[in-house]
Amino acid sequence: MRRPPVGIGRDDVWAAVRRAVPARTLPLMVSSLGIILPAFNEESRLGPALDELFAYLRAVPTGRLPETVSVLVVDDGSTDGTAALVRARSEFVADDAARGSGAPALRLFKVPHGGKGSAVRAGMLAARGEILVFADADMATPPDQLPLLVTALQTADFAIGSRIQPDGSDMRATQPHFRRIVGRVFRLAAQIWVTGPVRDTQCGFKGFRREVAVDLFGRLKIVSIVFDVDLIYLARRRGYRLAIVPIVWADRRGSRMQARPMLALRVAWDLIRIRFVHGSIPRVAAAGKATPKP
Repeated sequence: MRRPPVGIGRDDVWAAVRRAVPARTLPLMVSSLGIILPAFNEESRLGPALDELFAYLRAVPTGRLPETVSVLVVDDGSTDGTAALVRARSEFVADDAARGSGAPALRLFKVPHGGKGSAVRAGMLAARGEILVFADADMATPPDQLPLLVTALQTADFAIGSRIQPDGSDMRATQPHFRRIVGRVFRLAAQIWVTGPVRDTQCGFKGFRREVAVDLFGRLKIVSIVFDVDLIYLARRRGYRLAIVPIVWADRRGSRMQARPMLALRVAWDLIRIRFVHGSIPRVAAAGKATPKP
C-alpha cells in the first residue's frame, strides 16, 4: 500500500484495505480466544482502545472469531489510574464465569514493573484461550484484524503480524524518520543473526496456539524490547510453523520508548546473546503439528 495522499486520513486508508480483503467465515476448530494487552501507565490511551476493541467483539459476525473471547489487561506496575480504569468498565469481571454466555469478558492481571516483554510473558502464561493473541494496548492494529491471525493459526503454530504489505509497501513509513532509520539497522542485524526471513519482527500483534505459547514463553530469556526476536528465534529452533500475516497498522503517537545510547547498547547486547542463551535447545526441523517438542 502506498502512502496516502495529503488529506486522506487513517480511517480512509483502513477502510480501503478492508474492502480489498473479503470477509470470510472461518472453519474454526477452536472455541476460545484470549487477547493480551500489556499496559504501563496507559490511563489516557487505554479507555478509547478498549471501547474500540469491545465494540468490534460485540458486533463481529458469528463464525469469524471463536465463540468465547476473553481480554486480559496486564498492568505492568502502572502508577496512574490504568488498573482503576479497567475495573470500572462494564465488561470487567473477576471471574469469566460471571459473564453471560458468549459475552466477551475483561480481566486484569497486575504484575511488578518489568517492561513490555515481561508483561507479555506473564499475560500469555496466565491467559485463557485455545488461541492467544497479544496486541498493543493503543490498538495500533485495529481489532478487525484478529480474524486474520485466527485464520492463519488453522494451519500454523505462530502467526506474526507484519506491517509490510504484499505489494512491498510498509505501513511503518508514517513513523518518525530517525526511528525508521534505527529500525532498518535493527531489522538487518536481526535477520542476519537470528530471525532469517522474518522482516517485521517488532509488530506488536502476534498469535499462538495455546500449547505453543506456553512452550515458547516458558523458555523466553530476553524480556527487553528485543523479546519478539527471541520468540521468533525460539520458534524457528523448536521447529514450529510460522505464518507471516500482512495487517493494517497505524502509528499511534505517545510511545514512551526514546532512542537513547544506553537503550541502543541494551538492544545490541540482547540481540547478540539470543543465540547463546538458547544454545542448549536442539534445532528441530519444521513439523506438521503443534505439539511442543521436549
